[in-house]
Amino acid sequence: MSGANTRAPASRTLTPGKRPALLVVDFVRAYLLPGSPLYAGVESARAAAERLLGTARGAGIPVMHTNVVYEPGGRDGGVFFRKLPALASFERGRSPELAAFAEGLEPLPGEPVFSKQYASAFFGTGLAAALNALRIDTLLIAGVSTSGCVRATAVDACQNGFIPLVVRDAVGDRHPGPHEANLFDLQAKYAEVISLSDAERYLREDVHL
Repeated sequence: MSGANTRAPASRTLTPGKRPALLVVDFVRAYLLPGSPLYAGVESARAAAERLLGTARGAGIPVMHTNVVYEPGGRDGGVFFRKLPALASFERGRSPELAAFAEGLEPLPGEPVFSKQYASAFFGTGLAAALNALRIDTLLIAGVSTSGCVRATAVDACQNGFIPLVVRDAVGDRHPGPHEANLFDLQAKYAEVISLSDAERYLREDVHL
């Protein structure tokens, strides 16, 4: 029996549009503080996301953020909350230190925060409507985790008609295996996975608002 086929299916390159937005997915302290049940050790991704955020703000593009918030007891969390007990860290008022945005990635006044209960930033939120109202055609994505909320958000961006640009350096996971596997799959089927330097070049040279 032959081994598994590790080649990606043939796909085309998506050309980014001229009206991008940046979405920072769930970059909160729960993923950065040792001892947190969600600790992922993604400090390098946090630093890259901070740099990307500064570039996006300098370019004047819309910037949006997500976090995860549940009512006490997870009444609005459904199956996802039951499957992953660590999500209890995001019950409203339970662990303010863990739920706070990471240092350097705090939203500025006027930057929307979409609070969600499931993996995708699009599911059950007003994100798609906000992007459409701004006539956004391309979504730069940073955040955590690559195999979870980043992947789900990128797939839904594709399904909602936005070109997803997943910034490799600015997304992170708690293990390199799922991180690399999901970036491979996103590039093959749903998105463009680009470097931080390419994202910055795009914002400086190709965006005309």
